[in-house]
Amino acid sequence: MIVDERFVTYINSLSGGNTKLLEEIETEALGTDVPVIRKETQECLKLFLAMKKPERILEVGTAVGFSAILMKTYNPADCTITTIENYEKRIPIARTNFRRAGVEESITLLEGDAARVLEQLREPYDLIFMDAAKGQYIHFLPHVVRLLKADGVLISDNILQDGDIIESRYAVIRRNRTIHRRMRQYLYELTHHEQLVTAVFPVGDGITVSSKKAQTKALGGQK
Repeated sequence: MIVDERFVTYINSLSGGNTKLLEEIETEALGTDVPVIRKETQECLKLFLAMKKPERILEVGTAVGFSAILMKTYNPADCTITTIENYEKRIPIARTNFRRAGVEESITLLEGDAARVLEQLREPYDLIFMDAAKGQYIHFLPHVVRLLKADGVLISDNILQDGDIIESRYAVIRRNRTIHRRMRQYLYELTHHEQLVTAVFPVGDGITVSSKKAQTKALGGQK
């Protein structure tokens, strides 16, 4: 828990909730130990959808399809979503959930290792949601920046690792040290990337929101 639990409980109590189907999918996922984005992160995602109204969305990490359905449901614009998943056992569940929601025609699920799938994508996206293997974010970054439209938004979830990110690597459980190092590298690259403007928010398990700078012409003769 990054923010005091009482604050989180209060903030979540203000939420209007989700559709009945999304609530069912979330309950089913949590009942089988499949992580879904946290309540406060869901509300932030809805806000950015309302502000950006993206027509083309890329999601890295489908799981059981909860966040893809949420983005399709709460996006004011008619949109298409491409989502990538590598874990074979979750893929059929996600496809079933897309049919349950009646959005299978709008959501394309690409199976396989995200790094390889991203290499093959060419069309730009208005919004990219990163919620995959945390230790791989740094490897996905070059592809994600390439695929993000100018003025597009990249949202990355789970970047503060329940607060472990601020700890020394020696204070982190040994098996988590590689992820800890790579996530710190990812955060540094995001916040110092010449093509991105990035802010870090202690929402849920931490999110970053990055906007890709538009190409601007140099103003000759002006200081």
